[in-house]
Amino acid sequence: MPEQASTFEGGCRCGQVRYTCHSPPLFSAHCHCRDCQYASGGGFSTIVGVPTEAVKMTGELGGFKVTAESGNELTRKFCRTCGTPILTELHSNDQMMVLKAGTLDDPSWLRPAMHIWTASGQPWTEEMGTIPKFEKNPS
Repeated sequence: MPEQASTFEGGCRCGQVRYTCHSPPLFSAHCHCRDCQYASGGGFSTIVGVPTEAVKMTGELGGFKVTAESGNELTRKFCRTCGTPILTELHSNDQMMVLKAGTLDDPSWLRPAMHIWTASGQPWTEEMGTIPKFEKNPS
């Protein structure tokens, strides 16, 4: 299994937003909260918690505030050009931000350590290991 990266880069689909993180992740998880379902358009969002001061960001981010299931206020940030969700700012903890794992240039090293907010998870995510898998579209 690959080791967790101590420095990694990422960005949006169109390349207008870029970041470099100079710290290994504080945590990584698949978050099943309802807000992450909305934000990802899927059953969960794979996230990477990092120290805020370790991230250098370039490009223009849009954002909107939400109140999460936990009751905490968050700001979800995205690329203004292509709409790629990039990160979540935690109003309760400005020392940490949460990056979307799909924005990593090379996410192959990441090994999410846990599933969180599973009480809000969709039952169909439980079936992911049992349904057919195809390397590309089925023929």
